[in-house]
Amino acid sequence: MQLMETTAEEVANDIGIEDINLEEPECNIRIGTKYFTDLINYYNGNYNLAIVAYNAGIGTVAKWISNGIIKEDGSDIENIPYKETNNYIRKVLKNYRTYEELY
Repeated sequence: MQLMETTAEEVANDIGIEDINLEEPECNIRIGTKYFTDLINYYNGNYNLAIVAYNAGIGTVAKWISNGIIKEDGSDIENIPYKETNNYIRKVLKNYRTYEELY
C-alpha cells in the first residue's frame, strides 16, 4: 500500500509499531489498512470519500467539498480535478465491482 512517510509514522505510532519498514509487506499492510479504516470512520462509512482521501489527502477532499467541486456524499467522484486521483478511484471501484461479482 502506498503511504506518505509522515502518514505512516503517525499511524504506526497510533498502533504501537516502533520499527517502520514500509518495504516489509506485513508492516506496510498493517499500517495501510489501519489508515484506510480510519478514513472510512472519518467519512462515516463513505467508501468513495475514504478512497479519494487515501490518494489525495483529507485536506484536499475537504477543499473540494467546500468549493463545491465534489459533493459531501461523494456521489459525483467523476468531478475530481486531479487526473491521478480521478483514475485511481475509478480503478479501485472497478476492481471492487469485479471482486464483488466473483465472490
